[in-house]
Amino acid sequence: MKRYCLAIDLKDDPELISQYMEHHRNVWPENIQGIKNSGITVMDIYRTGNRMFMIMETTDDFSFEDKAANDASNAKVQEWEALMNNFQQPLPWAKPGEKWTIMEQIFGL
Repeated sequence: MKRYCLAIDLKDDPELISQYMEHHRNVWPENIQGIKNSGITVMDIYRTGNRMFMIMETTDDFSFEDKAANDASNAKVQEWEALMNNFQQPLPWAKPGEKWTIMEQIFGL
């Protein structure tokens, strides 16, 4: 098992945040299946203000490159990502084209 923690911001607009939250109460089944098919076994997303934090647990053979390739060939996932772009904004230090930014673990117990 591998664990990744990622972060992204939402646009700081209460109505957009509310809509984003509603979409995540009803994630499309094709997206859930795509997540599972990529080797992600656990995905939890938390929010404080407009900052989002995701914890992913994956199989040992998971790779972001393979997930991106699978997502690119799935029309429903692409539609979902286009919709989410209305609500999300990269962190100020994100690389060009990067949405969710992988976080560095600095402490463990």
